[in-house]
Amino acid sequence: MPEQQPCMTATENWVKQVIMRHNLCPFARREVKRASIRYVAVEESKPKAVLKALLAEYALLDQQPGVETTLVIMPRGFDDFYAYLDLVARAEDALCEKGYEGIYQLASFHPDYCFEGEPQDDAANYTNRSPYPTLHILREASMEKALENYDDPEAIPERNIQFARGKGSDFFVTLLAECHKPF
Repeated sequence: MPEQQPCMTATENWVKQVIMRHNLCPFARREVKRASIRYVAVEESKPKAVLKALLAEYALLDQQPGVETTLVIMPRGFDDFYAYLDLVARAEDALCEKGYEGIYQLASFHPDYCFEGEPQDDAANYTNRSPYPTLHILREASMEKALENYDDPEAIPERNIQFARGKGSDFFVTLLAECHKPF
């Protein structure tokens, strides 16, 4: 659908120009080069509809092993971070209830992401800020394999936090704004 394209383009730009370029996820480059990342916009603004779309993505991933990961983008209805967190909790519950625990895991990103106990203006929050509310479906077996071959994977979040704080919020505000421009 044409109305979905801008949010998918902005999210793909974010993956390439923020996540990959600044190595926030050391595993993203491989999947970008392999073109194994699926971008899906869910126009629905009701949690039940989003959960249904997530279940459809799990089924698609089950059938298409060449798709490594899916970014489910929600351009409408989840601008409020706390409403989004409620959706994330429901999505995690559904993942378990439908038998996908241990097969897939979810990572969450939002334009107003704020780590619990941290101030909203802490630049570290930008490690999980994206152009649109996004649920990232990861294959758990692939993550385990990637982590086995990566020295000190536990240091990734701390390294990202230090990088973000070193660059500052203004740096990331500019980067996220640029994601909305066509490259």
